[in-house]
Amino acid sequence: MTQTLFSSTTTPLIPPKTDEDRSAWLRLLRSRGVGPQTFFRLMGEHGSAAAVLDVLPGLAARAGVSQYSAASAEDIAAEMRAGRKAGARLLCFGDAAYPPRLADIPDPPPVLWVRGDPQHLARAAVAIVGARNASSLGERMARKLAQDLGAAGFVTVSGLARGIDAAVHGATLGTGTVAVLAGGVDVAYPSENATLLTRIAQQGAVVSEQPMGLNPQARHFPRRNRIVSGLAAGLVVVEAAARSGSLITARLAAEQGREVMAVPGHPFDARASGCNLLLRDGATLIRSADDVIEALGPASARASGPVAVPQQARGDSRPEVSGDNAPGRKTPSRTDRPDPLRDHAAAIMARLGPTPLPEDQLIRDLALPATQVAPMLMELELDGRIQRHAGGMVSRT
Repeated sequence: MTQTLFSSTTTPLIPPKTDEDRSAWLRLLRSRGVGPQTFFRLMGEHGSAAAVLDVLPGLAARAGVSQYSAASAEDIAAEMRAGRKAGARLLCFGDAAYPPRLADIPDPPPVLWVRGDPQHLARAAVAIVGARNASSLGERMARKLAQDLGAAGFVTVSGLARGIDAAVHGATLGTGTVAVLAGGVDVAYPSENATLLTRIAQQGAVVSEQPMGLNPQARHFPRRNRIVSGLAAGLVVVEAAARSGSLITARLAAEQGREVMAVPGHPFDARASGCNLLLRDGATLIRSADDVIEALGPASARASGPVAVPQQARGDSRPEVSGDNAPGRKTPSRTDRPDPLRDHAAAIMARLGPTPLPEDQLIRDLALPATQVAPMLMELELDGRIQRHAGGMVSRT
């Protein structure tokens, strides 16, 4: 098991009870270098977001980062106002309305903005995703699957992209659908789906972990995809290329223990190559909604109750989103350090690449005490140069 580098004790994670507490959670999460993993770890060490915000500049300074400041209270107040204007509700991990299935994934979002009815997030759900440049046959299949699953009591979950996603949402407005966005819940992306987004917010639910008003960028979509699969009991892929976001979602679903399903396609159709690869590798073949229900069981057996308040902060490692939640924030300057510490930071970066490496393996490779490696990891993390992953893994950003 990967050893804990920063603290050997945790305090109970208490969901926020007041607007002030919620603002503090949001301010901590929007601070530079603080993604889900760091959020949960620091909350476990200090007990509350307010307490973490008090010590965060000192932690950064001890790690060699000077002129570090948390997200400003003014920016958070503006985001809260934007949320109220959009009719959105802020859900925090541990709230009774926080999606139960999402709380069980390795890297749950500490906060979610929700437009619409959050009760849809606790209903039995199936995620359906696929190609943006879908064929007419693919869109027909997606609509038929979604309609029949909706009639059977399932909520559909997708990402509001053009093609398969839009077909799924449009087909289940009357029975329940959830759109997971890579940007803010008040930003329609693509813009052609603005009317559909409004209808989903009125009849279903729209969710995002990103700040209000954020226009999505490419790096936000893989993070969005883990929420798409995390909200559902299973994932169906309808038309997907061999290298596509849908296959990333399928991989995340498998890692989360969700049922991965795919609709087969003609071998000569590039839009079906990803689905055929999934089927080759063991995904459940789907011909109709009956196949989905056979794989998952009836919707009545899949409904979830409210999520229990966690007794302590999550201690496992969680993926980071370094700096995504603080667009435009300046990179803090590092104070001059003795050459050995600079050498340690260089040695860490030299051993890390895009493929995640276990932290304990990194420590063994460096042949240094964990107490020396820990502050360097924190500095690199706050500096946005490394990224943490589930299972105690770390990589370059």
